[in-house]
Amino acid sequence: MFPQLGQEPLKPYEAAARAAQDTTPLIDDFAPDVVVADVLTLGPALAAERRGVPVATLIPHVDPRTEPGWPPFSSGARPARTPLGRAGWRGVGRLVDRALDHGRDELNEVRASVGLPPLAHHHGGISRDLVLVGSVPQLAYPRPALPGTHTVGPFVWEPPADRVELPPGDAPLVLVAPSTSQDPGGLLLRAALRGLADAPVRVLAAQNRVSAEDAARLGPIDVPDNALLVPWVSYGQTMPAADVVVCHAGHGTLLRALAAGKPVVAIPATGDMHENAARLAWSGAGIRLPRRLAGARALRTAVLTAITDPSYAARAGEIAAWVAAGDGTDRGAPLVEALAARGRG
Repeated sequence: MFPQLGQEPLKPYEAAARAAQDTTPLIDDFAPDVVVADVLTLGPALAAERRGVPVATLIPHVDPRTEPGWPPFSSGARPARTPLGRAGWRGVGRLVDRALDHGRDELNEVRASVGLPPLAHHHGGISRDLVLVGSVPQLAYPRPALPGTHTVGPFVWEPPADRVELPPGDAPLVLVAPSTSQDPGGLLLRAALRGLADAPVRVLAAQNRVSAEDAARLGPIDVPDNALLVPWVSYGQTMPAADVVVCHAGHGTLLRALAAGKPVVAIPATGDMHENAARLAWSGAGIRLPRRLAGARALRTAVLTAITDPSYAARAGEIAAWVAAGDGTDRGAPLVEALAARGRG
């Protein structure tokens, strides 16, 4: 349900129809040559289509579309390597297709309500003309090319932050960067500080600006002598100095670390974090730990492995080199301009 000020909450597709109607006058006034819409914001895309304006879809994470024989997106499972395994996932895929059929039918009801024809395919919120995937190819499983789809690299932004002094010494630096929303109890933070307390590393850990009420509820955090706990860190400032990053595998944090050439130890919490962590492990640029097993001892072992095995840093360095050659803006802008030119022609 989507809250509306002074109104009854709208269901997602009802909100999309309302947004499309509200956005159409803006399209008329601005008269754009192309509209770029996030994959989760259907309203602008529908409004543009109503007025015949080309639409590009921005996917700010790995592409959620799967292939036959692949596991469901966000399951955290990797594509099978044997015919029997692929057959099993195809059976699961038929159940997923039913859900996608239902989603397509709901979307077609919205399209009809704003005067657009129905679609026969799934993922109707994704443009068939241009898709910009704000991720890296090293996290994409091998597949046939999808028409109009381009992996362009991350779109990087972070809020301003004061500079943080690093823990003293020259031991390897571990940056603990937990999710701002998916670990309210600070389980990852506490496990990392306990597990690395006597390890030959320095630890910089962020608490992510918890409120005074939450801090009182959670109680004190034991910070060992080799660690520094701070309210917030700038990833842009601190990740280049780190030797390994520990996180929940949110796509933004994960791409920040890999773009800095740093191996990652990922403990996924929910949603697409499981997908991101699976692809990280598959890429060879980091280690995935299931949350149920991510105690202090296991986390310590994973961190020290990521530091001492050079293959992880080498693979992360390859990803960093790809990002350094052009980020999402550098690669994406010419594609959007080309789509606009086709629309004018």
